[in-house]
Amino acid sequence: MNLSPNDRITTSQAAVVISNYILATGILTLPRTSVEKVKTPDVWISVLIGGLIAMIAGVIIVKLSQQFPEKTFYQYSQKIIGKWAGGFLCLILIVYFFSLSAFEVRALTEVTGYLLLEGTPTWAIIMPFMWVGLYLILGGINPIARLFEIIFPITVIIFLLVSLMSFKLFELDNLRPVLGLGIMPVLKGIKTTSLAFIGPEIMLLLTAFMKKPKKAVKAVLIGVSIPIAFYMITVVMVIGALSIDGVITRTWPSIDLIRSFESPGLIFERFESLLLVIWIMQIFSTFTITYYAASLGLAQLFKKDIHRFIYGLLPVIYLIAMVPKNINDLFKFGDILGNIALYSFGLLPLLLLLASRLRGKKS
Repeated sequence: MNLSPNDRITTSQAAVVISNYILATGILTLPRTSVEKVKTPDVWISVLIGGLIAMIAGVIIVKLSQQFPEKTFYQYSQKIIGKWAGGFLCLILIVYFFSLSAFEVRALTEVTGYLLLEGTPTWAIIMPFMWVGLYLILGGINPIARLFEIIFPITVIIFLLVSLMSFKLFELDNLRPVLGLGIMPVLKGIKTTSLAFIGPEIMLLLTAFMKKPKKAVKAVLIGVSIPIAFYMITVVMVIGALSIDGVITRTWPSIDLIRSFESPGLIFERFESLLLVIWIMQIFSTFTITYYAASLGLAQLFKKDIHRFIYGLLPVIYLIAMVPKNINDLFKFGDILGNIALYSFGLLPLLLLLASRLRGKKS
């Protein structure tokens, strides 16, 4: 399957896709997972370092993809390391993408079932969500990018509104002292915070769709810097309001923070529903782009029409999403996917970039 001339996105759309891809479950879980590792108020430093690592990895991925204009990783990997080895790497990437999409829909089910739709069967939440995603990706990359452009400003506005409303509970003393126990606790949290920035790997595919692929580095830097700002604000506000000890004991500390205040007299007196709205939209974004990436990979690997793989992957994703028995199993599943992404996309693109330049395999 070759790319159509109509399947082109702008630099700003590429940046928005990366931002929406990254901003998923991390908004709700990052404060707890990072504090468990760092155990000091210096978590924000770990978040910043993790974001910078994601930027570097994204730039390396872009430089690799720019070696092969208008070709995705599924097409050029076999030119670098051979048909069989390249095909094997493509299959690993495909499995990663549709497993991540399954993780996202199951995470959505856990939170909405806990806070909004208590008692609703899991399948009744997952299926409509997946059908809407199926309808979107049938149109290709363009409608996906345009929808992301609609979701992104809504996310920014609501997130900043909720963050400002929670400022009344913020206590600066909960963030002191800075580096009170030295730099080692901060370093322990870098791996955990780096996992929250999984997303730049989509540029293995997205660079081929860009109208101006030479600006792909700019798209990555902007696309990652926005989640860095989001996560920094989230971590600082949650720790500042709940303290280190309060964050560790909560499964969804961000939601608990929003639920702990109210503003009588406004249209909305409780604001956790607003946070859940943008969170569900971000989950939908990650689900659709990874679902599409897996389908595109199968189509290009086997040189068939993408639509048959879009329909074929739907039940596979559903079955994987139903495997975790509870929230703890889901978090373990997410950790596995995160570790795969961290080690694969942190090292593999650099090795492929070096190999492509040594062997002179340029389009």
